[in-house]
Amino acid sequence: MLTTGIEKHGLALPSAKPATRTETFQMSPQDNKNIVTRWFTEFWGNPWNPRIVNELATSNIVQHYPMHEPKRGRAAVTNFMIEFRNAFPDLNFRGVGNLIAEGDYVVGRWEGGGTHTGPSFSDFRMGSLPAASGRKMNFTGTTVLRLEDGRIAEELGQEEALSAMLQLGLIRLPDLEAAQERPGGPLPRGWNNLSGSQESGR
Repeated sequence: MLTTGIEKHGLALPSAKPATRTETFQMSPQDNKNIVTRWFTEFWGNPWNPRIVNELATSNIVQHYPMHEPKRGRAAVTNFMIEFRNAFPDLNFRGVGNLIAEGDYVVGRWEGGGTHTGPSFSDFRMGSLPAASGRKMNFTGTTVLRLEDGRIAEELGQEEALSAMLQLGLIRLPDLEAAQERPGGPLPRGWNNLSGSQESGR
């Protein structure tokens, strides 16, 4: 039997291993819509399903709405919703109209709100609510979600933050009586007290 020089010296060549490739899931636009529909219903709806985060979100999910501080990771997203719902037990958001999907992205409109009857809540960027303030909010928004292999990787939204903050009393409209006494006369209702060239150009 013929042998190679390597075999004569008691050395063996490593066996060849079959090539492997990383498999990825190719989700259709309708598949992605179905996932987002479940997310809107079970994460933002009422009652909510706390297990939905581990089921439908990537481990490093990023969630960002201007009213709140950005959240990263399943634990942060879950804790945010637990605290939000403790403060607003009737919190409920629901999809409005049809979802739009293209590639890995899904866009959806929504509406909803709740009544603050629970503990104090401090995750609003504009301020905090004392316990059981009784204040109500109802507003709308639009969210863009990016999916990876059937899981939600990013949730980036734009909401009617001004409307919500006014309803919760965290910001107020200008005091009209005080505006009457300002130098130069009153500004039209709803204007901020701007300075410089913007004000002088009235």
